Amino acid sequence: MRAYITILGRSIWAVINALYAVLKQKAIKPDLIYIVTEDLFKDRLELAREGVDILAEEFGFKPKVEKVVVEEGNPTVAGREISTLIDGLKKAGFSIDIDITPGRKSLVAGIMIALEKANVENIYYLDIKTITDVNIPYTMIPMQLQSLKTFIEKKEGPVEHA
Repeated sequence: MRAYITILGRSIWAVINALYAVLKQKAIKPDLIYIVTEDLFKDRLELAREGVDILAEEFGFKPKVEKVVVEEGNPTVAGREISTLIDGLKKAGFSIDIDITPGRKSLVAGIMIALEKANVENIYYLDIKTITDVNIPYTMIPMQLQSLKTFIEKKEGPVEHA
């Protein structure tokens, strides 16, 4: 079983495009997707979930999508909540992929706090070399302007760090 955790910040497109890149380039099909956001952006969660559902359907699978809201601007609290989420998923037998592309700094810091004691399989970041006209679908952004980075990737044997 596989779980994918993404964080929603200012841009729903960042969630969708990063997931598209991971699905296309890494060929994973998670059984469970968590969209984590700060309470400031909770009104965007349903639209992000709809986008994730559409994308998953395009790639031929139907994950369960869960939404999680954490306190804004508090990495310590977010870290505890994400750590609890990761621990529960691990105990349930899930491998875990995390995408930090769309998150604001406080939520990304919260994930880093959670990762201090968590053992996840992959951490992704979709690097787009422009901030102009990026709120569009992944396939409409020139490929030479974007690359999917894998900060941690678990393979057979030891964990590698990029």
